Amino acid sequence: MKMRLNHYTANPEVYRAMSQLERHVHESGLDHIIYELIKIRASQINGCAFCLDMHTKELRKLGESEQRIALVSVWRESPCYSEKEKAVLELTEAVTLISKDGVSETLFNRILTFFSEKEMVDLIFAINLINSWNRIAISTGMFPGCLDQV
Repeated sequence: MKMRLNHYTANPEVYRAMSQLERHVHESGLDHIIYELIKIRASQINGCAFCLDMHTKELRKLGESEQRIALVSVWRESPCYSEKEKAVLELTEAVTLISKDGVSETLFNRILTFFSEKEMVDLIFAINLINSWNRIAISTGMFPGCLDQV
């Protein structure tokens, strides 16, 4: 396999801008495990193998169990996620698939039982950011291990 193009070298300014947005999420106080769960679920929906590979590895580094990593796509039927995590995963699906049903009032209010309004915006921003990364990776033909070849 070969990448279509290396966006890092083709347009370093865009990579720097995306990296600054990523830094903002990390400095927002959003729990790192929750952020990686967001990244995995959005990447599953979008079909981004590169990002799935990266973020499952990241969850392992954070000490997450193989069970929790493997069951993200079926989180509704999996007792290994907290109600807070399930709400975030549902929000991730709703925002990633925004044109399908939007974000229901019920889900919006459930998120606010776990997070402040500021944190709600942080979550939405984080979900949008991984969706942007997915779209860059998929469009440029990235795949697991592609950067090892550069």
